[in-house]
Amino acid sequence: MNYDLITIVGPTASGKTTLAASLASRLDTEIISGDSRQVYRRMDLGTGKDLDDYNVNGRQIPYHLIDIVEPGYKYNVFEYQRDFLEAYRQIQEKGKLPILCGGTGMYIESILKGYRLLPVPENPTLRASLEGKPLDELTQILSTYKKLHNSTDVDTPKRAIRAIEIEEYYRQQPVEEREFPTLKSLIVGIDIDRELRREKISRRLKQRLEEGMIEEVRALMDEGIAPEDLIYYGLEYKFLTMHVTGQLTYEEMFLQLKTAIHQFAKRQMTWFRGMERRGFTIHWLDAEMDNPKKIQRIIDLMNSK
Repeated sequence: MNYDLITIVGPTASGKTTLAASLASRLDTEIISGDSRQVYRRMDLGTGKDLDDYNVNGRQIPYHLIDIVEPGYKYNVFEYQRDFLEAYRQIQEKGKLPILCGGTGMYIESILKGYRLLPVPENPTLRASLEGKPLDELTQILSTYKKLHNSTDVDTPKRAIRAIEIEEYYRQQPVEEREFPTLKSLIVGIDIDRELRREKISRRLKQRLEEGMIEEVRALMDEGIAPEDLIYYGLEYKFLTMHVTGQLTYEEMFLQLKTAIHQFAKRQMTWFRGMERRGFTIHWLDAEMDNPKKIQRIIDLMNSK
């Protein structure tokens, strides 16, 4: 085989999970999620797990790194690398070609580039110095560091402070060599027209709200997860928690969340385009092409020299 891995990337609502599942069915293989929030149990609608997508023609496609930690936990990229390698090993031992699929740029790139990462402890002094600063200022501070942290997910002050904490640690600590395999991956990107992407995001948001996304957040709070811990996860959990706790009306929550998701999708595409500048070859497929044609194109790419 020419490749160790197939990677499928794209912004939210681009159809990458459906494509990955259909491809996995065709190749008789399994999927490893590359999403920083789908690791959490019972955070289903808000993270857009769409687990029904993994059922293809009545067959359940095995997936990994979804529903592996409890809500409230601060899962990180170091742990993701560790868990990815274990899932990758399990799939390879079956003689199958793993498919990595997701929209969290840093998680994806940490695998494809084999970052040698260390677990980063909390820095109380740094946190105290950053406490109370607005998100815009924290984002500016983060941008002064070498581009490494997944800025696509930094949409709350708490997450931005953690991102700065990680960068500051790596600035001051010599990174020890950590064993990580070099993987040759075919990378496929889903290129979706901006207006179509916006339309699909808006439609999907309304659908998920109708399916009980607010009730999902209430249930998480009822089991004892603090509102600030939910807000930490950003996007849906930030705005829905603010609505449930009375900080935003339904209309304010809906409009602000819709805007935030559109901005998030734009940042995702910026990250993937940045990966190309950093030396990755991404083969872009039009989102409006039907899945059988996409799959045939991927198979052609796999077999090309």
